[in-house]
Formats: sequence, structure tokens, C-alpha cells
Amino acid sequence: MKHQTTLELKTDEVPDWPMYIDGEWVTSEGGGWTDAVCPSRTDTVLARVPEGTAADVDRAVAAARKAQPAWAAQHFTARQKVLNAIADSLEEHAEELSVLTAQDTGNALRTQARPESATLVALFRYFAGVAGEFKGTVLPAGDNQLQYTRIEPLGVVGAILPWNSPLMIAAMKIPAALAAGNTLVVKPAEDAPLTILRMAEIAAEHLPAGVLNIVTGFGETVGDAIVRHEGINKVSFTGSSEVGRLVGGVAGGRIVATSLELGGKSPNIVFPSAASPERIEETAAGCLLAMRFTRQGQSCTAGSRLFVHEDVYEEFLEVLARHVGALKVGDPLDEDTDMGTIISAKQHAQVCEYVEEGKQQEGVRVILDGSNPDVEGLEGYYQGPTILAGASNEWRISREEVFGPVLVVIPWREVDEVVAMANDSHYGLAAFVWSADLDEAIGTAHRIESGWVQVNQGGGQVVGQSYGGYKDSGIGREFSLEGAIAGFTQTKQINVKLG
Repeated sequence: MKHQTTLELKTDEVPDWPMYIDGEWVTSEGGGWTDAVCPSRTDTVLARVPEGTAADVDRAVAAARKAQPAWAAQHFTARQKVLNAIADSLEEHAEELSVLTAQDTGNALRTQARPESATLVALFRYFAGVAGEFKGTVLPAGDNQLQYTRIEPLGVVGAILPWNSPLMIAAMKIPAALAAGNTLVVKPAEDAPLTILRMAEIAAEHLPAGVLNIVTGFGETVGDAIVRHEGINKVSFTGSSEVGRLVGGVAGGRIVATSLELGGKSPNIVFPSAASPERIEETAAGCLLAMRFTRQGQSCTAGSRLFVHEDVYEEFLEVLARHVGALKVGDPLDEDTDMGTIISAKQHAQVCEYVEEGKQQEGVRVILDGSNPDVEGLEGYYQGPTILAGASNEWRISREEVFGPVLVVIPWREVDEVVAMANDSHYGLAAFVWSADLDEAIGTAHRIESGWVQVNQGGGQVVGQSYGGYKDSGIGREFSLEGAIAGFTQTKQINVKLG
């Protein structure tokens, strides 16, 4: 069935958008529906999606289990051809997906939604390209022995997605699992389900029924059913550390393969040499990017703890504030907009609470306060960039993941001191180091307890690199062949006596 894919922003005639199970667009067994609300225009319901139940998960798992043997039995080039065809179709519909992403998530079209659609295409192409690398090895065991390994799919993967970058996170899981020969049951975030449904609609033209299934609904119902279902062979979860701990506990209780990509409170360290007259503008722009301000700070990798050396502290703050203050907060669909909206009323209220608490801390200096930005009369969950200087690494706002556009700035003097503060966190997903001295930068990067460290750049993530966290930021790796082999396959050893 074809859906209206660039949804009209109006408050009446709300379309229904069913979920996808076993090659069919279906409603929930329970008959319930939930509204997908546009976060940039809170009086607008974009569509209704089914409120899935455990029975719907049962249907989807049954379909995925039925389809999996035939999907896995194909020569890898057959799956490769399908993934490439999906990539071509996704690229053809990239602008449509970008607009829908901006409507569904509140992420700005130019700065976030289009790059996310491009990453979706790139990851389908990447995993198509490496589909032949899911292969075993032969051990030289003598002429009378053939000893070899087979890399086999796990079976049915249950993928639970977040709302902040749904297409990009889906792209980390879906093509990797498919390339390895698995089938999937995917739960989109209840706050941003529409782009995942549209992606499935595009992919469905190339996939056998049951290979990819989408069940919409709430985490405590659909997500819980996926994690507990005996027919799910692997749980791949991206979300908060709090929920991830629950997911890992339940999945571990039934000894099922699990990967968790969770929260972060990433350190962002500026050495004096990175704030020299020749480099200070570039470093400030890089720290802006590292903080993910243009994603409203709604990123697990956001470099939200900025450690600036005392010798350049004031000068760097001035330049950074100029860069960040120039960002335009506004309608995500406007080409001039740099920052869109927070995803929901609940998340917006939480961010505001953190900001107000941070502003009350003794010794704090409010460099930028993004509360109540002017957004041309639009009613939405808007929050501008906020910078709080003079912070302590012990403050709650410095230790907990705000998941909003809030940066705390902490001075430091000695390298050992800043490394200790950077590592004084239960998170360990990302980190950023800025220095003109590469020995200094790389030496510091090696000491930081994070799964991904960037040196002199705020972006830099490309397909093929291993991505994942230390400590409470999760277990497992994504975005790469190595991560896909570890996360979506199992190894079988076969020993054959010859002669």
C-alpha cells in the first residue's frame, strides 16, 4: 500500500499508517492507535500508527522465523543484490525521507535530516559491499583432517530503535543483520515511527515477505515482548542506559545475544595550542559540531562536557559563544534553520529542568541561555543552545546525560587532571581532543576511557568504523563489518577426518 509520504501539516484528516508484518500492512491485534505528533507544530498530528501488542510481536516473530532459512540459504551475492537495490530506491526517495524525518523528529532538514538519509543509503551500500566477508577459516590441521569454521546467522533479530536519529540507527542494524542472513522484527520509537515505516515500505519492494517486519507501539509493551520472546535470537537496542540495563538484564536471563548502544556524557578537551590565533576559529566550530547543537544536543555522542585549558579559557569561550550564538533555531523544514526542536513535551521539560538547576549552581556563568527562543510564532518544543561556564565536574548537569543543547564548560590546568575528570564518568561512548601537538593529542586520546575518540574534528564518523561504548555506554559494536560479524553471527567449528 502506498502512503502519503510528505505529510501535509494540518490538524484534520489525519491518515492512518499501519505497521508491516509478513509482507502486509496490518493494524494491531488490540485495535488501538497512537498519534504521531509533529514536535515543531504541536497542534499537528502527522498520522496515526497502530498501538502494537505482544500478539503483534508473536505474528512478526512467526513471520521472521518462517522467512529466515530461505533468506540465509541464498548465495551472498543474492542478498548483496537486494541490499544494493534497496540502497538505490532509498537514494531515489532521499529528499522525501529527509522531509518526513524533519516532520517526525524535529531535526532540521538541512543540517540533520538530509545527512541522516544519506547515511542510511551509505550503510545499505556498505553492507551490500561486504556481504561476502561473513566467512569462516580453514585450520591447517594435517592431511588427514579438514577443520574449518562457518559464520552463520543468529536467526531472528529484534531491533529496538530510538527517536533521535531513527533512520541512521536503523541503518546500523538492518542492513548488517540482513547481509549476515538474519531476518528482523523492528520496533520504532513511539515518538518517531513514520520514517521507519516509510523505509520499510521502500525496502519491501525488494525483500521476501517476513524478512523485515515493523511493529509500532510502546516500549513497555512491544519492546518488552521483543526482549522476552523465545523466538528472538538477538536483541539489538539503542537508547538510554537506564532502559538498556533493563533490556540487558532480561535478555541475559534467557541467555540471548545482546548489543546495547546507550548514553553518553562525552568529554571535549581543548589544549592551549588548539586555541592559537591560527586555530581558534576552527576549533570553536569543531566543538560546536562535537556538541551536536544542530541535533539539539539529542545525541549519545554529544561532547557536552567541554574542558578548556585555563590559559585560553576566556578567549575560547568568547569565540565559541559567537559561533554557537549565530545558530538559527526555527522551523525544521526551513532551509535557513540550523536547529529544530526537542522531540516531545516530556523531553523538553526535562531539558528545561536541567538548565534551571544548572543556572542556580554557585559560581556558574551563563554564557548563552537558549530558553524561550524566538521561533516566528510556531508552537513547538523549541530550546536554543545553552552554555554554562565555570562548571564543576561534580554537578549533576555535568554528570548526567541531558540529551538537549546544553554545554557545560570546565577549566583545567594539568593533563593528568583533565584526563582524570574526563574518565570520572560512568559513561564512555565518545570523546574529543583538540591540540596542534599530535603527540599530545594522541597520547591523551589513548588515555581516555571511551569507545570512540576524535582528534581535531567534531564529526568524522564514516561507514566501516567500529562504533560503540565503554562502561555504561553499552556493549557491542556497530557501523562496521567487524561489529556485524560479532553482533549478528555465530561461529560453528567443523572437524572432518579424511581418508
